[in-house]
Amino acid sequence: MAKPIKTVVKLQIPAGQATPAPPVGTALGPHGINIGQFVQQFNEATKENAGSIIPVEVTIYEDRSFDFA
Repeated sequence: MAKPIKTVVKLQIPAGQATPAPPVGTALGPHGINIGQFVQQFNEATKENAGSIIPVEVTIYEDRSFDFA
């Protein structure tokens, strides 16, 4: 059974350069996810595209876990 989704947040972040500062922190923080974990995973996944702006959809689940695409 799929996890219940709390919300989906859409952002545009420079590849490999996400930080917990705004706009990332202010967009994701109120939903209770681990922002440091998101930043680390996003930067690792996008480091090959440095210099590009990456549109990302962060799916946040009721248990405060997340996925992004």
